[in-house]
Amino acid sequence: MYNLSDINTIKSILSKNGFSFSKALGQNFIIDSSICPQMAKEAIPDGDYGVVEVGPGIGVLTAELAKRAKKVVAIELDDRLPPILNETLSDFDNVKIVPGDVMKIDMKKLIGDEFSGMKVVVCANLPYYITSPVIMKLLEENLPIEAVVVMVQKEAADRLCAEVGTRDAGAVTVAVNYYAQAEKLFFVPRDSFMPAPKVDSEVIKLSLRHDKSGEIEDETKFFNMVKTAFTKRRKTIMNSLCFGSVTKETLGLALDELRISRTARIEELNMENLVSIYNKLFK
Repeated sequence: MYNLSDINTIKSILSKNGFSFSKALGQNFIIDSSICPQMAKEAIPDGDYGVVEVGPGIGVLTAELAKRAKKVVAIELDDRLPPILNETLSDFDNVKIVPGDVMKIDMKKLIGDEFSGMKVVVCANLPYYITSPVIMKLLEENLPIEAVVVMVQKEAADRLCAEVGTRDAGAVTVAVNYYAQAEKLFFVPRDSFMPAPKVDSEVIKLSLRHDKSGEIEDETKFFNMVKTAFTKRRKTIMNSLCFGSVTKETLGLALDELRISRTARIEELNMENLVSIYNKLFK
């Protein structure tokens, strides 16, 4: 069995296969042997779980997931890596490599085909450039998964796990809070990777909320309202929430009824405030 956290082993495997890192794909492989076992432990409560991994690289995290899970399906965009993965993961008979782009794959079908009767989680060391799109795809598609455990840039972790109604929050914070309960798990320094990125990382966990009945009638309209307001986050909500058919008079009356200050800014409103405003204006 390969020691996939050993830098010399990694260099040897990559050299043998003529592999060079792609900046365009944001490739940084983990070389700290303590990180992947900890991620696997956080993601997989027991051996009855199936795991979807996004971006397995050379299989460092995949191997740890395979030791704990019933089955691992790893989605890899870089077509140079599946042959390497077939070699590095040859000791595991519960791993399947699926070449492709996670943003284009029908995740509901993949989970249904591969994990019949299993509880499912998603685990990934996400490239920084695609963090939010991947996370939002996993949350918005109403997939039969229990949680998403991902390593992301520390700055992204701060925003994704921020409390709605605080300065660190943004439109993506509101979306994550609506679909899941977010928590930070542990810090990962930049020298844990090869090549080392210029920023530190953090592992976070998103535990999905599957019962959101009655909260928001039209999720698309609600999140359009939130995104529009956050593009003008320094303005008062009387200005940032006035768009489309919403007049200042209508908005002002709604805010007064809800006892929300007209001079507040969008970043000061908590989830309850946002849902209440949406319901007053659009329901």
